[in-house]
Amino acid sequence: MVTGFIGKKVGMTQLYDQGGSLVAATVVQAGPCVVVQRRTAKQDGYEAVQVGMVEARGSKGVTKPMQGHFKKAGVAPLRRLTEFRLNSPSELKAGDAIGLDGFKVGDKVHVTSVSKGKGFQGVMKRHGFSGGAATHGSMFHRAPGSIGQSSYPSRVFAGMRMAGHMGARRVTTRNLTVVLVDAGKNLILIRGTVPGGQNAYVTIRHAGGA
Repeated sequence: MVTGFIGKKVGMTQLYDQGGSLVAATVVQAGPCVVVQRRTAKQDGYEAVQVGMVEARGSKGVTKPMQGHFKKAGVAPLRRLTEFRLNSPSELKAGDAIGLDGFKVGDKVHVTSVSKGKGFQGVMKRHGFSGGAATHGSMFHRAPGSIGQSSYPSRVFAGMRMAGHMGARRVTTRNLTVVLVDAGKNLILIRGTVPGGQNAYVTIRHAGGA
């Protein structure tokens, strides 16, 4: 069985769980996905499948090597490819479709995406610094404070929390709960929020998957 799939973040909604509590959930358009390449233990040393997400709009600017890769699999060029391990013997081969059969309500999943970009931000927004006094002429409101020592070691240590670019990085939120699966519409609802903005590509894996 494939341990994950590729999807797109549609947005947020609310629904009642089995206990009658109102919970926030993220709606993900789960594919549909197709197998582009099959990796085997005999040839590659491990069992996995390379999966691509099928979208309404085609993919432009495909290089010749990738054109040959897709042609060999017998599928149209795809924008997004991800590899997933197989956690059990499978007869999957290139060209096969992958649905949401391996996911059910209550499953724990890891969701990976690129977080929203927030541009250049100061230490209070980026790292949660409390800042200084706002009154009495302190002249120290949103500054980071001391970032090192003068005489020794006379340098700024690597990893010092300072102002800089915030967001737009690969983030994984772990152990989220699946609250609804609609295989007919290729929709899966995950409790809480997941990284990324609307229409962002997300990768969803079983919490125990590779």
